[in-house]
Amino acid sequence: MIVAGRREREAAPDSGDVLRRRSAVLVTGASSGIGFATAVRLARRGTIVFAGIRRQVDGEALLRENSARIKPMLLDVTDETSVQRARTRIEGLTEFRFDALINNAGIAVAGPLELLPQAELRRQFEVNFFAPMALTQAFLPLLRASGGRIVNVSSIAGKMSVPFLGAYSASKFALEAASDALRLELRPFGVSVSVVEPGDVRTPIWRRSSEASLRLLEQMSPDERAQYEAMTRAMIAAAQRAERNAIAPERVAQTIERALLARRPRARYLVGAGARLRLGIARLHESIRDPLILGALGMPRSRPSREAAAQRETV
Repeated sequence: MIVAGRREREAAPDSGDVLRRRSAVLVTGASSGIGFATAVRLARRGTIVFAGIRRQVDGEALLRENSARIKPMLLDVTDETSVQRARTRIEGLTEFRFDALINNAGIAVAGPLELLPQAELRRQFEVNFFAPMALTQAFLPLLRASGGRIVNVSSIAGKMSVPFLGAYSASKFALEAASDALRLELRPFGVSVSVVEPGDVRTPIWRRSSEASLRLLEQMSPDERAQYEAMTRAMIAAAQRAERNAIAPERVAQTIERALLARRPRARYLVGAGARLRLGIARLHESIRDPLILGALGMPRSRPSREAAAQRETV
């Protein structure tokens, strides 16, 4: 069993010994990246993993990794009916105990906040914030019965916001705040809540967000392009550099496993040296932090002078 009940946890070692009853978990966003790696890792240690996916073909890839313990489940985390269907399916199976919800599904909407369509801002929060809350509400009765655990996959972006990822950071800031409240609210019931905060991870999310930024750039008016094109391309180049140095999703999966096995799970788990560095930067005063961020992204670090602005207007 991956996660012990409250009394069992007090005596259980951190080694994750298999206990008497079979354990099951739900991992959302298991089609690729962190979710895929987590599903495979947990299944290999004997856990039944319900893997939330959006396409049948993604389930076939998971089954090739472990057909005995991975149970692919078509799940749209933003659709209430889909979430309730998943709850009903898991609740109806009695041969195991449901011990953990891993809220991993996420997207990154990128672009200047001035120009992001309202629909895109709402979609960012629907996937990254409202969906984890809906899943938590749906599965808490099962987790309360088992003394189980919730692991919310956030990001170091939930501690420090950067240009052109303001919507993404805002959704992760919100998830962090909600997780803090949940951790205190659920403690009397023996349900723990942990947040996992990776730095840059080699997943498709950043390639997709870069592609979305380019599409947004193409839709800009000439004036908007004049204002934002250089910064947008600098941000895309920075994202590409970060992806080359990013950690593997398996590193995050290993940390999620630790959060499930620890006798006393921590409130937060930073993953990777990059995350620790950026947390340190986040704690600096804005007068120091802002130039550091802009310099790292290759963006202007100071406002243009009035003379330079007037000169541009007369050209």
